[in-house]
Amino acid sequence: MFERGIAVIAITRRGVETALKIQSALDKAGLSSKVYAPKKFSQYGVVVMEKNLTDFIKDTYSTVDALVAVMATGIIIRAAAPLLESKLTDPAVLGVDATGKFVISLLSGHYGGANQLTRIIAKGIGATPVITTASEVTGKISVDELAKILHLSVQNPKSLVAVNAAIVNEENVVLVVVGDVKFPLELATCYEIKKAQSMEEALEVIGHYDAGVIVTNKPLSLRKTPKPVTVLKTKKIVVGLGARKEISPDSIVKAVQAGLAKAGLSLAQVDGFATVDIKRDSKPMLDAVEQLGGTLEFLSVDALNSLIHSDLSPDSAMVQQKIGVGGVCERAALIAAGNNSKLILKKTKLDGVTVAIAEAE
Repeated sequence: MFERGIAVIAITRRGVETALKIQSALDKAGLSSKVYAPKKFSQYGVVVMEKNLTDFIKDTYSTVDALVAVMATGIIIRAAAPLLESKLTDPAVLGVDATGKFVISLLSGHYGGANQLTRIIAKGIGATPVITTASEVTGKISVDELAKILHLSVQNPKSLVAVNAAIVNEENVVLVVVGDVKFPLELATCYEIKKAQSMEEALEVIGHYDAGVIVTNKPLSLRKTPKPVTVLKTKKIVVGLGARKEISPDSIVKAVQAGLAKAGLSLAQVDGFATVDIKRDSKPMLDAVEQLGGTLEFLSVDALNSLIHSDLSPDSAMVQQKIGVGGVCERAALIAAGNNSKLILKKTKLDGVTVAIAEAE
């Protein structure tokens, strides 16, 4: 989460001091961030905000995963309000007072991760987290939060209000898994879970409840149903791999397991693995992927080189010199995942193995 980075914005001298504390807390949590402030309050570690706040927010809003505004909440609300689109696409927006006493989740609490980020920052700077989403207050997991946790896409967003209301009001809500869909069921703790072989059977099951959630691996658009129903579709998950020649299969397996844990994924959710085609005869990599129970796709150096994507890390001169491309694992994951893919785990190194994970709708 927050792979595109976090913008921490302050507009006063005291706010900059708090913003730098926030950045330190985010660094310790392994999250990338930049602190921005007007030129008169800039110092080492702070990027000068050349434009006025409204224009800066407008330019930054769609380029990061979160905005942390160290200022009065009214200021950031007015600046962000014209940019709002959907809880499924808007970045997380947080408000923090200049003294760092309170961290407030303002926007995209569940799907955008604002609630999670609020807890991380509050713990890191010794502040009080303020989270007001109904499901958080009642200890429930909303549908959009569940989708985020399980890497599922919401097919009919307009249904969320009714289904989440049923959850908050402690009505009977069922989650129906259609076909051979694999995900960690233990994460869906506030739902009764059923299985069905078809959408018709799933809707029949939901008919006995107040509302329902369907999890499927096929795109589906439901017409009007007697009960509120949200449809969640699995995303394609691909693990990109790179490794030294002398690496052992166990090292590759351990690196993949560590990467999946960092991304909050289970092995069962992985659709495949990918690497460069010069690894076609690499027994350690072939053995490791077989041990993981997956299939390995090989991509040419030309195909990897042709990829242009905003998520890519800077090229490695050493890798470029050795095999003719500046990086393997990120490019391989993105290409194999398909159109509209994005990295949910950037290049991560462990004992001679590099791992990246991409997902696509």
